[in-house]
Amino acid sequence: MEFDFDKESKKPLITRIIFEVFLWIVQIAAVIFLAYFIIYYALEKTSMMGDSMETTLSDGNPIIINKFSYRFQKPKRFDVIVFKQGGREHSYYNIKRIIGLPGERIQIKEDQIYINGEVINDIINVEPMVNYGLAAEEITLEENEYFVLGDNRNNSEDSRFASMGNVLFDDIVGKAFLRLSPFNLVNKLNLVPEESEEE
Repeated sequence: MEFDFDKESKKPLITRIIFEVFLWIVQIAAVIFLAYFIIYYALEKTSMMGDSMETTLSDGNPIIINKFSYRFQKPKRFDVIVFKQGGREHSYYNIKRIIGLPGERIQIKEDQIYINGEVINDIINVEPMVNYGLAAEEITLEENEYFVLGDNRNNSEDSRFASMGNVLFDDIVGKAFLRLSPFNLVNKLNLVPEESEEE
């Protein structure tokens, strides 16, 4: 009986080739999965439409949405959110700033925003409001509702008006995370300067 040394010596080579092909397939699958995850669950690019968030965001500014942030925590006051209006057929996203949280009572009077009867200090530079809309009377938010305002308070369709109303949690796409051009974190834009403490 003759032993085929050539055949036996090729076995490790074939095994290595099969392993490398398998590894290559696994890597491609991982890249495809990661791309799918990022596009559909983590990040999305959109553009600011209109002037309602001036001077924080301008018309046409490219924005990256963090769609993952609200899967593990609820939106916070002063977050800039991206959402679609429930029941509306337009395809574009709205971008506004959260002022009132679920369960809170909101009222605007004498150019002050009252939450549960107490004035809140705005963290952004805004002009005095001319039209308080529905918020001239106290509004109580449901457990899944958010009261939003545009930073351009006198040129913004927001929760003060029946045409938009309060935003439902299920309609929130994510948090406005990055402004691409000019580049900056959205939550760092147009803030009221912190007063330096002097003794």
